[in-house]
Amino acid sequence: MKFPLHPLTIAVVSACLFPAAALADDQPSGAHRLDSILITTSAPSSALTWSTDPRLPRQPVPASDGADYLKTVAGFAAIRQGGSNGDPVLRGMFGSRLNILSNDGVLLGACPSRMDNPLSYIAPETFDRLTIIKGPQTVLWGPGASAGTVRFERDTPYFSESGINLDASALAASHDRNDQAFTLTTGYQPGYMRITGNRSESADYKDGNGHQVHSGWDKWNADLALGWTPTPGTALELSAGRGDAKTRYAGRGMDGSLFERSSYGLRFETSNLPGAWQSLSANLYHNDVDHVMDNYSLRTPNPSGSMPMPMASNVDRRTRGGRVALAWQADRLAMTFGLDGQDSRHRRRSGMGIDAYRAQPRVRDAQFRNLGIFAEMTVDEDRAQRWISGLRLDRAQARDDRATLGGMRGMPAMPNPSAGQTRKETLKSAFIRHEADLSPRLSGYLGLGHSERMPDYWELFSPNNGPAGAPNAFSGVQPEKTTQLDIGLNYKHEHLTAWLSAYAGVIDDYILTTYTNGMMGMSTRTTNVDARIAGSEAGVEWKPVDGWTLGTTLAWAWGENRSAHAALPQMPPLDARFSAAWQGGRWSAGALLRGVARQGRIAAGQGNIVGRDLDESSGFATLALNAGVRLSDSLQLTAGVDNLFNRYYSEHLNLAGSADFGYPADPVRIAEPGRTAWLKFTGRF
Repeated sequence: MKFPLHPLTIAVVSACLFPAAALADDQPSGAHRLDSILITTSAPSSALTWSTDPRLPRQPVPASDGADYLKTVAGFAAIRQGGSNGDPVLRGMFGSRLNILSNDGVLLGACPSRMDNPLSYIAPETFDRLTIIKGPQTVLWGPGASAGTVRFERDTPYFSESGINLDASALAASHDRNDQAFTLTTGYQPGYMRITGNRSESADYKDGNGHQVHSGWDKWNADLALGWTPTPGTALELSAGRGDAKTRYAGRGMDGSLFERSSYGLRFETSNLPGAWQSLSANLYHNDVDHVMDNYSLRTPNPSGSMPMPMASNVDRRTRGGRVALAWQADRLAMTFGLDGQDSRHRRRSGMGIDAYRAQPRVRDAQFRNLGIFAEMTVDEDRAQRWISGLRLDRAQARDDRATLGGMRGMPAMPNPSAGQTRKETLKSAFIRHEADLSPRLSGYLGLGHSERMPDYWELFSPNNGPAGAPNAFSGVQPEKTTQLDIGLNYKHEHLTAWLSAYAGVIDDYILTTYTNGMMGMSTRTTNVDARIAGSEAGVEWKPVDGWTLGTTLAWAWGENRSAHAALPQMPPLDARFSAAWQGGRWSAGALLRGVARQGRIAAGQGNIVGRDLDESSGFATLALNAGVRLSDSLQLTAGVDNLFNRYYSEHLNLAGSADFGYPADPVRIAEPGRTAWLKFTGRF
């Protein structure tokens, strides 16, 4: 098996090895310890909340982006379109139903088909913590979020004396995969500097039948933060970052040849407040993405395909906003309240011919704004019976700046009937949840949540048509309203941890996209329907004897289009994972078996603006093995093999493979990678 050794990989491994050798016999107090070798299952940290360190080794092969990482968490799936940049799905819900924040800022992609969804710009290993809240059970982190909230967070360091910390890793894997990542933090009272960077590269992979899949990528990110910490509870931080990538898509007529990101942030937080006031936090962010899709940089145009000539589309999006929140606590009552705002502008240009788009002006086609106020309250936080509730009110607006519609495939552009129009909506969200400690080891919760969501850019501007009788989707698609019941149990014991969560919801004006084949190719129509959803996730982790851990997770999602008395599309099938891990001294080993059931409940030709149900999908099972060794308190080596038996299989949520790469004209799912071996060094000093 060929493993690539990029020069940066060698540099990072060297940085890990030589300090490790020096520190192995005399490790200073306070140094990082690598206590966890591998994670295959995880329990919620509290009701409906999961939290983990995304830097820890995890199987399958370490993630290349945020969606890759999330799909290892029970309840998550991803719409697959090649090796990287899948689009995340939680409990069958997609898009802005899932609120994604990076260091408490919002970064939105620009591609009308979500080739650059928000998680394609996130490198998980450069963050300290990943926090997931499932369901409409918080109002603190922005509008919508009917499916859940995902926060990639970085900690605020505090140095009472001069110091330096380094986290670094290097990965080599099959298909010429090589990754490098590091976080360097240094400081002295009263301040700090943190530098994070990563690079990830892979060639096209081969599926279980040996067929090469157009799927390679090359990505990098770099971020700098300067902080002032006059006291342990106060911090002022200024940050800036850049990134770029190139990614091949087996299920697209174009590839992504530019994913340029520019990010700026200012954050202040303090817990040094008088009386009952607990903390004040405020942040401002400014994120720009510039994205190019073309059919000539990473492939050769197919003369007999739908895009025989070189062409490109360039889109960009600027998203800026901020948030301020105050926390207060007295006696049995704790409250957090504040406001947040967001402003987003979208532009586009295109051209026929290699780089012809560069001569065209950028034209603004959409603007979005949102201003929200929120309050969340906890009663009896430290007692066996607790009540948590929240209320949120948003004023959202969208402006249509398109002068014309259409104009593709030789058809003349038509005047846009909603040009210059602005839509304004007042949206309400709320929840109430009861949590109870039923015994010293068993706790439970029951929550009811309601979320109203403004249609996003992809639902208002990407479709060719809107509901019947509406001139387009911008004028016709209504806000989506979700009311959902969540219930769960958590059991924690020294040798056994188990959890169960279940949900059932009603969605009024669910936003649905229908795909239709016509004389001029595929067209899309987005409408509102009424829907029902239900599902559950469960997990068990058992330590029968010292050194051994057995675990399993199960995730199931179901949906119904009540308006048509049919299945709701793009629902992932039943997914079960079973793991066994052994750790003795410095060594560890483990296995992960994943089994996925067939999906027979489909709505052919329906879905969202990225994916649609193609046909029923077959079930499959894969086995992965791993091993690790702790070389010192600061350095570990992990290795693994995914898809050990080189199975040919594909995920249910999947774009059809493009005819440019040997797939037939009828939709066929893109196959997943065959046997994949990987080796990773990780050091923390």
